[in-house]
Amino acid sequence: MTGRILVVGDVITDIVVVPQGPVARGTDTPATIRQMPGGSGANQAVWLAAMGADAHFAARVGAGDVVRLTRHFEGQGVAAHLSGDEANPTGTLICLVDTDGERSFLTDRGANAHLGETDLPFDLLDGMDRLHVSGYALFEPKPRAAVMALAARARAANIPVSIDPASTGFLAEAGYDNFLGWAADAEIIFPNADEAELLTGRTDPAHQIAALLDIFPRVVLKRGREGAIYAARGGETLAMPAQAVEMVDTTGAGDAFLAGFLAADLRGEAPAAAMSAAIAAGARAVSRLGAQPLAL
Repeated sequence: MTGRILVVGDVITDIVVVPQGPVARGTDTPATIRQMPGGSGANQAVWLAAMGADAHFAARVGAGDVVRLTRHFEGQGVAAHLSGDEANPTGTLICLVDTDGERSFLTDRGANAHLGETDLPFDLLDGMDRLHVSGYALFEPKPRAAVMALAARARAANIPVSIDPASTGFLAEAGYDNFLGWAADAEIIFPNADEAELLTGRTDPAHQIAALLDIFPRVVLKRGREGAIYAARGGETLAMPAQAVEMVDTTGAGDAFLAGFLAADLRGEAPAAAMSAAIAAGARAVSRLGAQPLAL
């Protein structure tokens, strides 16, 4: 184990639906349906542990799920710091997987939307080498205030902060300028191509990266089948192709990619090695069903 990282984000129960052909409106469509652990922050923490990082995870879940989910995370090598919500259930998401592996989501964030400052005490940062924030935690006022306070404390303590934008739908609703302000303490951002377009108003990857480097010291642009690009302000830019794999389910691929990069970065590896680890993790994720390395 090397590199201690605190991840803050969502816990979601994923209901993954893979229809055996086009959905027949108004009648039955045969499908494979599985219940799996998910949530972008949770996925990232589990993948980080699988990559050898000392991963800690802070989140809010339904009170009745605290013990079960704590055991799940511990079983995956993650130290979980879960608060129980007596009024709201653990978040739930229905993931519809298309024939090409692309997915669409119906999301009930549940207890995640009520994460607060008491759930994120500053002592969670003790001994941490990095704070990573899943962007989902910034889209409601109460969680946003708690996460931004924690990020500001981390930056004051010289603990680097990373962030991923998380969702084009929520990002478009919140406004790109607002999100960029909320993410101001981050030293590295991990947008995908669609998120980068929303954040910068540019379609060309080089222009997207240039605009983001005006705000963040480092950028990793995830481009799916076209690979990924790493860039550092005043430093190198590195593009790498994706691995050719059979696409089964893209759910969690970006989370696995991010975890691969950050785990290598925590070990002090060079950007090229971190990118290689990230792309390998993303390829592993898309070649199987579900968002985490192991299912419940």
